Amino acid sequence: MATSPTPPDAPGAPAAPRISEHIHRRRWVILTVLMLSLLIVVLDNSILNIAMKTIATPAPHGLGATQSELEWAINAYTLVFAGLLFTSGLLGDRLGRKKVLLFGLAVFGTGSVLAAVSSSPAQLIAFRALMGLGGAFVMPATLAILMNVFERDEQPRAIGVWAGGVGVAIAVGPIAGGLLLDHYWWGSVFLINVPIVLFALGAMVVLVPDSKDPAPGRLDPLGVLLSVVGLVLLVYGIIKGGQLADFTDPVVLATVLSGLVVLAGFVVHQKRSDHPSIDIGYFRRPAFSAAVTAIALVFFALMGVTFFIVFYVQSVRGYSPLESGMLILPLAAAQLIFAPRARLAVDRFGARAVCTAGMLVVAVTMAGMLLLGRTTPIWVLEALFFFQGTGMAHIMPPVTVTIMQSLPREKAGSGSALNNIFRQVGGTLGVAVLGSLLSTSYRTGIQGALDALPGLPGPVRDAAGESIEATLGLAARLDPALAHPLTARADDAFLHAMHVTALGSAGVSMLGALVVATFLPGKMAPAPHPTEPQDGRKAGAAR
Repeated sequence: MATSPTPPDAPGAPAAPRISEHIHRRRWVILTVLMLSLLIVVLDNSILNIAMKTIATPAPHGLGATQSELEWAINAYTLVFAGLLFTSGLLGDRLGRKKVLLFGLAVFGTGSVLAAVSSSPAQLIAFRALMGLGGAFVMPATLAILMNVFERDEQPRAIGVWAGGVGVAIAVGPIAGGLLLDHYWWGSVFLINVPIVLFALGAMVVLVPDSKDPAPGRLDPLGVLLSVVGLVLLVYGIIKGGQLADFTDPVVLATVLSGLVVLAGFVVHQKRSDHPSIDIGYFRRPAFSAAVTAIALVFFALMGVTFFIVFYVQSVRGYSPLESGMLILPLAAAQLIFAPRARLAVDRFGARAVCTAGMLVVAVTMAGMLLLGRTTPIWVLEALFFFQGTGMAHIMPPVTVTIMQSLPREKAGSGSALNNIFRQVGGTLGVAVLGSLLSTSYRTGIQGALDALPGLPGPVRDAAGESIEATLGLAARLDPALAHPLTARADDAFLHAMHVTALGSAGVSMLGALVVATFLPGKMAPAPHPTEPQDGRKAGAAR
């Protein structure tokens, strides 16, 4: 049933509950079902990173995909996902969030089956785009439904569980991928989604209520079109800049600027329209703008670190993909432990203090990556991951609560979409910018050693300087007398590049701390206790 408009409370009267009693009783079971939907979407992307090397091998073990084709297998998903996030949120508010979520899961599951049986890189790219379409309809809907089955005072706790689940899925993905690839063919990393999708669909039909905006107004097709085109151009430009390691390239600049111009046109259109897709006035609220900025910055830093830490533990330290996945568990454990409890710290100290402290902890752990070397005890990395996860667990839930509670329940789909858009753009930008910084720093550090190799053709030298993996691949083909010094130099060059990138991540986290310390609200005054017993629950958000 549709969400009813929120009536203003009478002066001095306690706010009446808006969730029907039978929904309220099973709210935590509903959240569990929503977490399954969230799990497969987040987990799938982290699993795919593990499978890339296998997919690149020639048939029958892989598809023989080139580096460019592998990049498009990732980017096709990202572009469709990012481009349709806002549209899916709007459709959820208008048509019903449960309907949109069921559609997204069905499409995602279908895309997973087709991707698993792909016989060529082109097919894999196309079916990954289909999975991105499904994922775009899943992510905003889960958070929007959550907001409509929990009362306002329980939403921070529920969002903490939701945010903790995202962290767990990011860490579990590499482990699951490593286990699957050790025993099955590469398509199993996609096929594993299917039983989870089927179970989630069945449970959702039975348990999850539907909700939507009772008065959505007229459709805004121009606004929807502008949001899709602008987001796709912006994200593609960011990805292309990262691939080229050059954000001044004319194609990159033209694409990014075109995206920003289209998005600026979207904002102007929303301000002038009498039936806007989103009220731009929300961004004039400092707390709302600070919250979405904090999400973008923290994912910028996190995804940048995730990018280089894989090469550190596998290429420099020699761990297997499965072992590398296991090493990320402390980060997931910290988020699982602390994210659901972040609301307690917010209640005591306020969102501003908690989020600022969380950002500072993340910044310190990023700078702590400078302690990592070729022989550093691995417990140092584990400790850094645990404290980093603790910091993030005290950032994501409070800022997500700030975003979602800034909008009425009727607009929960749009709010959730904005939350995911800023996270996606921030993460994509982090991988592109910090990845470019890593690549440029590494190439500078290894160039002298490559130039010193006798008789090495220029194209081979250039290719070997692109990454530590490329350098080690060249070293494996050289005489041992030349290979050992080159390998040692590659490790040193990568560690220096990693340290430079970690400092960049720390700087971004410090900027995030400044934003939340300046604009997020402080400790709120305690709500007045009701003086009369509440005799029932008013039907409302979901049934």
